[in-house]
Amino acid sequence: MSEERLVLAVELARRAGALLREGYGKAMRVDRKGADDLVTEYDVRCEEVLLEGIRHAYPGDAVLAEESGASGSGDVRWYLDPLDGTSNFVHSLPIFGVSIACARNGELILGVIYDPMRDELFSAGLGQGSRLNDRPLRVSTTRELNDCLAATSFPYDLRTNLDNNLAQFSAVCLRAHDVRRLGSAAINLAYVAAGRLDAYWGMRMSAWDLAAGMLLVREAGGRISRMDGGPDALAEPTSLLASNGLVHDSLVEVLSA
Repeated sequence: MSEERLVLAVELARRAGALLREGYGKAMRVDRKGADDLVTEYDVRCEEVLLEGIRHAYPGDAVLAEESGASGSGDVRWYLDPLDGTSNFVHSLPIFGVSIACARNGELILGVIYDPMRDELFSAGLGQGSRLNDRPLRVSTTRELNDCLAATSFPYDLRTNLDNNLAQFSAVCLRAHDVRRLGSAAINLAYVAAGRLDAYWGMRMSAWDLAAGMLLVREAGGRISRMDGGPDALAEPTSLLASNGLVHDSLVEVLSA
């Protein structure tokens, strides 16, 4: 069952990614869900592609999608982010992707993240490892926080909520080698799985932002927790810390100070 769904997820991610490539750099309709939370016609169109494919193949599966919310019920649930990195897409900054995950009884069984601008398809199946296209992935071997290249995201209520990650960002900047903000949680997590980043953290994030990347990191040998080191969950909103495992405890200490 998992293998068939993984094949479908890969197919749908590539199909949605082709639509994003087609729209990249073109004039488009952009609406606001919040002060800093954008949605484009391509978010909606790509989500329709994903939903149509899943509902046709597995009409009994439940879905949680960023734009249309929750639908269906059952033991199997899909988590869909049709365009993670919408602000980058709107500004023609080529760092964004399609994120698809699936869980059975709350346990993630597959994750796919597709970067259409680089034609990089990151995939993982439970117990099967993580891959980039046809190459197995493994997290980095960085051991010291001073050598760590990390990334982070800021919550959409950055301007109105004092618990906004700025203090944590400053603290990690002073301890790590460097910190990046790429603008896509999915891409950040894929890069941790690929060993390009040593760690990534964020707060008040949604399940569709994280689900695929969480499995990718785990299956590549990394570690996932909340920012305070507690067990991760697909509940939302939630904080997340993903790392190669070797710098994890040091980052928990800094983020929790």
